[in-house]
Amino acid sequence: MTRECSLLLPRVCAALADPRQPGSDDTCLEKLLDWFRDLTQFDPTVNLLQDNPCLMEFIASVLALPEPSASILSFTLRLAGILAASENRFQHLQQEKLLVRLFGRDGPLNSAVWEDASVRSGWVEGVHSMMHHQPALHFLCNGGGIDVIFTLQGDPSLFVASAASQLLVHMLTLSVESETTKPLSTKDCDWPACAQMIIKRIEDSLQSSSASHIEQSLKLLTSLFGSCRATWTEVLWLGIAKQIESFLTEETVQAQHMLANLLLNMAWSPVFCDTEGSFWALVTSALEHLTPVQAGPLAVGILRLYKCPQDVRIQALTVLLQPMDCILRAASQPLEYAGLLDESVSDPVTVENLLSSKSSCASLLCQTLAHLEELLSLIRLPVDLPYTSLLRFLMTILQFCNGFLSPASPLGSTISRILINCFRVQRSALDVLAALSERKGCDTLIGSLFDVLLAYLESPNTSPTVLKKTFQATSKWLVRLQELSCSNSQWQQTEKILQDVFLVLQKRLCSPCWEVRDSSLEFLTVLIKCLRDQDEFRQSLLSSEVPRLTENLLEDPESYVRASAVTAVGHLAFITYFAPESPVIGNQYNKENTVAKLQEILSTDPEGFPRRAVISIFTKWLRQGCTGQLEDTEKFVSRVIQTVEHDLDWEVRLGGLELVEVFCSQTICQLGLPKCPYAPVSSAVTSSIHQNESLQIFCRAKLFNFLFQSLCDCDKPVGQRACDILLGLRGNFYPISTLKESQGTEDSSAGHGIAWLQRTLRQGSLAQNFPTDGGNGVDFQDPESMMLALGTIDLEELHDELNKSSDHVEKSPQSLLQDILATVGTIEENEADCY
Repeated sequence: MTRECSLLLPRVCAALADPRQPGSDDTCLEKLLDWFRDLTQFDPTVNLLQDNPCLMEFIASVLALPEPSASILSFTLRLAGILAASENRFQHLQQEKLLVRLFGRDGPLNSAVWEDASVRSGWVEGVHSMMHHQPALHFLCNGGGIDVIFTLQGDPSLFVASAASQLLVHMLTLSVESETTKPLSTKDCDWPACAQMIIKRIEDSLQSSSASHIEQSLKLLTSLFGSCRATWTEVLWLGIAKQIESFLTEETVQAQHMLANLLLNMAWSPVFCDTEGSFWALVTSALEHLTPVQAGPLAVGILRLYKCPQDVRIQALTVLLQPMDCILRAASQPLEYAGLLDESVSDPVTVENLLSSKSSCASLLCQTLAHLEELLSLIRLPVDLPYTSLLRFLMTILQFCNGFLSPASPLGSTISRILINCFRVQRSALDVLAALSERKGCDTLIGSLFDVLLAYLESPNTSPTVLKKTFQATSKWLVRLQELSCSNSQWQQTEKILQDVFLVLQKRLCSPCWEVRDSSLEFLTVLIKCLRDQDEFRQSLLSSEVPRLTENLLEDPESYVRASAVTAVGHLAFITYFAPESPVIGNQYNKENTVAKLQEILSTDPEGFPRRAVISIFTKWLRQGCTGQLEDTEKFVSRVIQTVEHDLDWEVRLGGLELVEVFCSQTICQLGLPKCPYAPVSSAVTSSIHQNESLQIFCRAKLFNFLFQSLCDCDKPVGQRACDILLGLRGNFYPISTLKESQGTEDSSAGHGIAWLQRTLRQGSLAQNFPTDGGNGVDFQDPESMMLALGTIDLEELHDELNKSSDHVEKSPQSLLQDILATVGTIEENEADCY
């Protein structure tokens, strides 16, 4: 602790303990606690308390108040816990009887202020903070603290209840691991005293008739098995396993919904996953007895495990696929579908009843679909899924939802009526469908799949959100279709599907709903990114009205649509203008007109989104070498940055800097200098001809105007990026050996101007009216001046300043203490810092 802080701390403590003072801001109190955590973390001695007696005086003063405020009492409890985290400070506080007055029975526990949740939370957090040594453990156990914590597990504040449960887990673990002299075994189980008290309470709660007590203990056990992987957890489990198993069959106790998470946490623990016998038998029993909704999370969790008995994995897969099997049977004609599953884990009638009920059908299907998507997202699946049947199931669900399937079975008719226009199920099914496109084995149904997708794309009843999901799934399956076409020569089927897709897309681009127009443009962009190298795709696209309609949307009244149109037109240019053998003939797609339209949007569009999209597209064109020869590119970049540098949107200015960075890198590479703009070059390699040429290009393009002006930008990311680019340029133009020599050069004709520039840049965003027209002796278009500027200006210092956090001064402990004093009104000049 600094001397300044030690002088301020007594005044802060006195102010906080004074009930006449207005309460301090909770954020400041949180920061103060963080500071004390930092002070005590690596110093277990009592020096902090001895050097700052005001801390113990503060605690005693708060305890002496007849009615302390809830926030100050909560702060005091948490502070005491932090201070008592080391055994030495704990004993020091105990000698003054402070801890027992705070955390014992005669403390806040029996006062009116205990009704405030923040006080109870402070008590729990304070106890948790001090639980790092045996004296604290015994102090709490011997003082009746265990009973208090078990009671707080049922606190009306969920935050307090959760914290109490976590505290019990921590105390049990600390007791066993710090007080056990020999490994615990099932035959000779001698629990330490504190652990025995906690375990006895858990066992009593599990055997009680109180549903809330059972639930609290199951939550505690779930947390314990999830966080502790020690072998003693198996000893604990064997003592309660029979009682847990009885919850699966006893109808009087409604604890089944808690068991899935408990068993999953245990299954992830090496203590249980490697064992044969009783644990996996219990998992099997749970899969059989839990309802399909309860068993689903357990099943998918087991299927994610790599260490699991094969029979349990098969059973879990069967549970997961039961709703799928039921849907496929309900959609088919009698005797047409033999069934996906050889046998069911639970009664199929249960699943049928859930799917026949309006209140549960959509929920069960959405849960099943979410679990399937979770499994499909895994890079390596521990289990083989029946992909063809899964695809058939998804198609059936989607047809049920849009009314395109009229099943003959009574169950199918019921499900169809329930699911009609059910957006939740449609969205979930389309998400799984998109994920399934990356798996092999669904090729035989691909024609039928596109019939379903096209029906959704064409239907006026498809909502905008469902349509967006349909576009996403369609784009993924079109990529898969192209892969299949290349391998089995199904060109005609591919060409027909592409024509149908673009026909629908034409209609959607003209939709009166802006969300539909927007998602249609996003769909087109994705297709071009993925398929622009495919001849059939290019031909189908260019023979449709899609390119013309896309360009028309550059003038859409909605800014989001204009931004998406810019992106789509930019990617479309890779086919219409920049392809090696562009199929476009004549003036229908005029490159210059398109570029002019985008530049007009960049300079005149009133909304930021379209302008950001334009600068992003221009950078993409430049990065892929689509802007012509170096001379043409120089003019293009110059025009763009002269527009961008005055833009009010900082993201547009930042995009302009990215364009400059790409241009600099490409120019230097083309002229033969090293490829990496940040690697300094030796003087032997540096070519003065190339160096002068590149500098002249950058000056003519007015890059340095933009870069130095950006250093003073009021938005820090812009200044940081500009500084990085200038450092890269200096690394190319100045060998390290000559850099220091150049930094002392101020006698040249440009020296005084550069000195002024250095002073101006140090003002940062405070610099007013930054001149880029040669004022103050700085000519930003003169190569000699810019070479001198790169070598003279301390860019490293600017870089460090720009990368400092905005509150690097204000967040100091001294400033925090001053802030608290200012808040409570004990400093005449209000110099409170803002956080």
